Amino acid sequence: MTQKTRVSVAGVLSAAALLSGLAAPVATAAPASHAPRAAQRIPFTEAEVTAQDDGSYKVTWKAPGNRHVAVRANGRTVATGGSTGTVTVKGLPAADRQWFTLVPERGGSLRLADRLIELDGTVNFRDAGGYRTKDGQWVRMGAVYRTDSLEKLTDADLAKLKRLGISVDYDLRTTSERAAAPDRLPEGVRYVVANVVGDDSPLFSMPETAEEAAQLMIDGEKSMVSGESAKTAYSTVFAGLARDADGALYHCTAGKDRTGWASAALLTALGVPRETVMEDYLASNDYRAEANAAALAAMPAEQAAVYKPMLDVRAEYLNAGFAEVAEEFGSFAAYKKKALGLDARELRALKADLLVG
Repeated sequence: MTQKTRVSVAGVLSAAALLSGLAAPVATAAPASHAPRAAQRIPFTEAEVTAQDDGSYKVTWKAPGNRHVAVRANGRTVATGGSTGTVTVKGLPAADRQWFTLVPERGGSLRLADRLIELDGTVNFRDAGGYRTKDGQWVRMGAVYRTDSLEKLTDADLAKLKRLGISVDYDLRTTSERAAAPDRLPEGVRYVVANVVGDDSPLFSMPETAEEAAQLMIDGEKSMVSGESAKTAYSTVFAGLARDADGALYHCTAGKDRTGWASAALLTALGVPRETVMEDYLASNDYRAEANAAALAAMPAEQAAVYKPMLDVRAEYLNAGFAEVAEEFGSFAAYKKKALGLDARELRALKADLLVG
């Protein structure tokens, strides 16, 4: 790389996303009906369901003050434990998505599933919920989803998404990305364009070093906060979620940058702690590990070293977004109102819809 190429922010993010999409996805997905929302306080301070490679599920929790917790699936108790527990559940019948209800002796129950929705045509399709807020509520699972590109969905994938109840798709990509790889969606799903970086963003030089690549990703993250097209796009998404979040998904190409900020903003607005928001953001590195490794392996080593920062998500990237919020808007509360278009009434509606306990 001796001659610099001028590209836009859109081009940088699109290039990173397209590089991320060079490898093959995984297999088998899931639906599930929405659980009734608990009116009682949910005593769980931690809880998670993780699908294992052998078809079993690891369920972990902490419920201080409760001596007994029952783990229920498919209408029956499949495991029990105390205030802190880790159990492995085996032998469940095949399902698109396996749901578990954690029932404490006191307080409200909590319904969870593995966060990843396995599809043949994606690698980073996951539930946006399942996180605890600062005040002890939980973001409901089975409502809002985040994903990478959808152009490779198989007919079987489409059937699974239909059963999952997907009703609206917010496409965060540029015009050229959408033209090159149009979404495949189940019949009846509403399609909404919400172009985050726009098609006429400022020009930058393509990176020649890993440090330049990382700085470009930081600059791109900032543009997703304060750019005019970004504010318009995300306000479209959040207005839709405030009206009805059930069955909504949002995505870009790799499901990590534009989608990553959408989830970071959503979880922060709902009251999820920053460290948890960061964990959700960085999880794209795990879900995309195989695809990213394949993309880098296809390049000469010197080039791969330069492009790796564009395939990663890093704490410094997301932190740059939150720093831009503070610099441009003064606070996240101001950002919610001025950039996301969430007034107090819409925020209450969003929380009423998505928070349990």
